[in-house]
Amino acid sequence: MPIHPAIASDLHLLEGIESFEQGFADPGQRARLDAFMSIAGAPAPPAVATRTASAPGPHGDVPVRVYEPEGGGSGRPCFVWLHGGAFRMGDLDMPEADWTARQVCERAGAVVVSVDYRLCVGGVTYPVPHDDAVAAVRWVRDSADALGIDPGRITAGGASAGGNLATGAVLRLRDDDGWQPAALVLAYTTLHAVVPAPSSALAALMTEVPRLLRFLPEDRASITRNYLGGPESRADGYAMPASAVLTGLCPVLLLNSEYDDLRTSAEAFTAALALAGVDVRQVLVPGMLHGFLTMPAADVEPVERALTLMADVVLGTARRRETVA
Repeated sequence: MPIHPAIASDLHLLEGIESFEQGFADPGQRARLDAFMSIAGAPAPPAVATRTASAPGPHGDVPVRVYEPEGGGSGRPCFVWLHGGAFRMGDLDMPEADWTARQVCERAGAVVVSVDYRLCVGGVTYPVPHDDAVAAVRWVRDSADALGIDPGRITAGGASAGGNLATGAVLRLRDDDGWQPAALVLAYTTLHAVVPAPSSALAALMTEVPRLLRFLPEDRASITRNYLGGPESRADGYAMPASAVLTGLCPVLLLNSEYDDLRTSAEAFTAALALAGVDVRQVLVPGMLHGFLTMPAADVEPVERALTLMADVVLGTARRRETVA
């Protein structure tokens, strides 16, 4: 389908912005970026209780924000969530982190733990963010009683670079701890050191997307090399999970943006998971660009449906609903 009207009508706001780093540093351009991402004037996300905590890790404590549903209690589901940002941007206050956590917390009645992993700036490279993600998921599992959650109902997930980190963490915990979460939820993520070439159909769609919102090969090469601290050949299966042995991975849901250069990575990863015998489901979110979780669900119906599906997986009802339907 065409680019969703809520996005297409605001593409003019991006004119003259050459990079997100430039845009975030300039007040005028930042205001236009915020308006494009529907931050300015967007409906408030659900008001849920939050608190700060930290998970011990090999590089020091990893800050996390815990979102608590109403009612308290024990045996609740839990969602460990990692935001995106090309491994070098983002924080717990960005909509992709905070709004998503609040939505899933309210919809699923789940405890959500949002992870403030170290970014690849100032000389930080892999495996530091990966180690932080592993430490956070492991802390949630080991703190189940204190968090009031069922350790058998933990779901891990992430968006974009956060999805890569969540997948790498789950693979590490499979190999080191012999443990898997109940499910893995990935939104518009990328799992390859070199993204597979797009189909002709996707290539045609992407001509409608402004350069600022594209991930061309040179863009992804820069992101990957910054993350790895060197060439793509440095990537192992924890850094770029498309290279990993996938047998024994927990059930996986992938939510892919229709207009996204990185979609080819998620699609190829889906096929590899299926060949490895993993329970995998892939959903194309129509009319959406990369990063759609920054948009308010109340205004954009495909985002509303994506969040509902994410909450269903966390709650453990997604497969049952699919069967009933």
